[in-house]
Amino acid sequence: MTRDLSDVRFLTVAEVAEMMRVSSMTVYRMVHAGELPAIRFGRSFRIPESAVVTAIETPIADVG
Repeated sequence: MTRDLSDVRFLTVAEVAEMMRVSSMTVYRMVHAGELPAIRFGRSFRIPESAVVTAIETPIADVG
């Protein structure tokens, strides 16, 4: 299945931080660590919305 780029919604670091309820610096760290894929436009990053949803839904660690 091929995805058309017009179907992909890109978010700013600030939008991702708000969705994840973390600071912008945390989002930058996740991007630089490879935990969130991002595309660089000049000096700013854009993160695919689907990657943010996946990151939110994926459990980080088992508790207990």
